[in-house]
Amino acid sequence: MVEGLKDKVAIVTGGGHGIGKAYCLAFGRAGTRVVVADIDGPAAQQVAAQMDREGAKALGLRVDVADEESTRRMAAVTLEHFGRIDVLVNNAAIFATIPMNRGGIETIDPAEWDRMMAVNLKGVFFCARAVLPTMRAQKSGKIINIASGTVLYGSAGRIHYVTSKAGVIGFTRTLAREVGDDNIQVNCIAPGSTLSEENPTEAVIHMRQAAVQARALKRIQKPEDLVGTMLFLASPLSDFMTGQTVSVDGGQNFL
Repeated sequence: MVEGLKDKVAIVTGGGHGIGKAYCLAFGRAGTRVVVADIDGPAAQQVAAQMDREGAKALGLRVDVADEESTRRMAAVTLEHFGRIDVLVNNAAIFATIPMNRGGIETIDPAEWDRMMAVNLKGVFFCARAVLPTMRAQKSGKIINIASGTVLYGSAGRIHYVTSKAGVIGFTRTLAREVGDDNIQVNCIAPGSTLSEENPTEAVIHMRQAAVQARALKRIQKPEDLVGTMLFLASPLSDFMTGQTVSVDGGQNFL
């Protein structure tokens, strides 16, 4: 168990599926009280119920991170139930559970571009603003944003997704400067291509397998591979680390 996470309160957006679900379960096993926030409300409730069965304290909420009022309610309900907010994980994104165009720049509908930015980038902005008053008052907090290894690698295709995740890295660096005086750490994880899909098809497995040869560690990445870095960044072990992006991709990109 990671020291310093017991009885802390963490909000994980996009916590109802895939990598976000893995984060929630790991926090619960570390003794953290968890708000599972997801636009898929039933999925959030199911993850919270699973955590309850494992002896963790969890609350499932339907949250649309692209709606500022929804993120404000998320923070308010968290305070009502748990009394504090120690960790925010900005994980929600259009990627797997919400389909996106993976083609070239000419094939992307401007409306899809705008929706991608609204969820993947503006959602990070709204969620951070929702929790910061509490973290500032506490003089402590951890905000962990999720970017993507596609930013570092410069992957062709899905340019709207890659651009949104590049923005997350810039957001992380600037916010770290703005909130450091309040003892709030802001860091970022850049996962590699991860088999996060539930019940993946052979085509999906083949796509994830394609990244293996570019890695130092030659295997498919799974959600559980990201858990250790997440718990480290959420814990007191990283108290003097802020504004950083950690690449967790099996050695595909070296920062």
